[in-house]
Amino acid sequence: MFIIKLLIRNAFRHKLRTTLTIIGVAVAIIAFGLLRTLVDLWYAGVEASSTSRLVTRNSISLVFSLPISYKDRIRQVPGVRSVSWGNWFGGIYKEEKNFFPNFAIEPASYLDMYPEYLVSPEERSAFVHDRKGCLVGLKTAERFGWKVGDQVTLRGTIFPGQWEFVIRGIYRGAQKNTDATQLFFHWEYLNETMKRTIPRRADQAGFYLISLAKPEQAAEVSLAVDATFRNSLAETLTETEKAFQMSFVSMTEAIMVAIQIVSYVVIVIIMVVAANTMAMTARERIAEYATLKTLGFRTIHIAGVVFGESMVISLAGGAVGVLLTFPAARLIETQLSQFFPVFTVAPLTIYLDFTAAAVVGLVAGIFPTWRGASINIADGLRRIG
Repeated sequence: MFIIKLLIRNAFRHKLRTTLTIIGVAVAIIAFGLLRTLVDLWYAGVEASSTSRLVTRNSISLVFSLPISYKDRIRQVPGVRSVSWGNWFGGIYKEEKNFFPNFAIEPASYLDMYPEYLVSPEERSAFVHDRKGCLVGLKTAERFGWKVGDQVTLRGTIFPGQWEFVIRGIYRGAQKNTDATQLFFHWEYLNETMKRTIPRRADQAGFYLISLAKPEQAAEVSLAVDATFRNSLAETLTETEKAFQMSFVSMTEAIMVAIQIVSYVVIVIIMVVAANTMAMTARERIAEYATLKTLGFRTIHIAGVVFGESMVISLAGGAVGVLLTFPAARLIETQLSQFFPVFTVAPLTIYLDFTAAAVVGLVAGIFPTWRGASINIADGLRRIG
């Protein structure tokens, strides 16, 4: 206990300098933690993907659609338990800044495949049986103040027009990382409108979802589905849901690598700042260390005092940074929910934060510790006065 008090009192002997150093370390830890969280969340969709679901799309690009007639032939492939389908809708609510994901789906089969979307039986039934009904995620409903029974109008971008829906249910995620920002409505509503307005775009699905009887048959079923439509006008590419999600992530792989590099650069910069602070401290106290040696303190004692002071400052900054990371993450999740529907700081990120703070203290204290411990008594005493 005496050693801890001594280290704390030494660390705060120059209160302004120490406080500024702690603030610098805290800011660096916050930045490191948020950047690491961003990288983790970028891959969250991949990690949350089910091993028992496949996605079938046009082999050329996701932009091109597939005939709705494919659903019956996919059902006949051995190993397929059920099939659903849908289209990315891309509608806008009032203005572009209000972006949130919205899809036209086949409601009953789609919800059966995604048990992680929790909705009451009454609301599910109301949604399934209302052609103009929609199902909205809890976070989007809270964001716009929507409730069951409200009418919502989206301006179509891919599918032109003003599209009116009635909210029949609000779903929540089974887990914290489940996306609760989406809006789902009936594919039939979209298709009927297309038949009246743009017939050539009717009876088309943007993607098919396949539920497997056995997850280990994923590769076999994927090959069988693609073989079924080989040499057709719209050939398919079938892959696991994880691979499908990973294809989007891979488009921004370079950005994610750059963000990871920046997160480490931030730590290196604050490491240099902390090392400079400790070097100044050691230079100012050379005479004190020489005096301590004349009183019988050994080199290990001097080294412990200098190194301990560096660790106290760095870990204090790390603790402050970790504590402030959580409100910062909540602020991002609230203010930027259209981009980051979930922004949760993982336990591993907290461990990395403290590890980074400890590394800063360790590296920053090496040179001052060596200088303080190796000072010659005569040389040190010359500085007195």
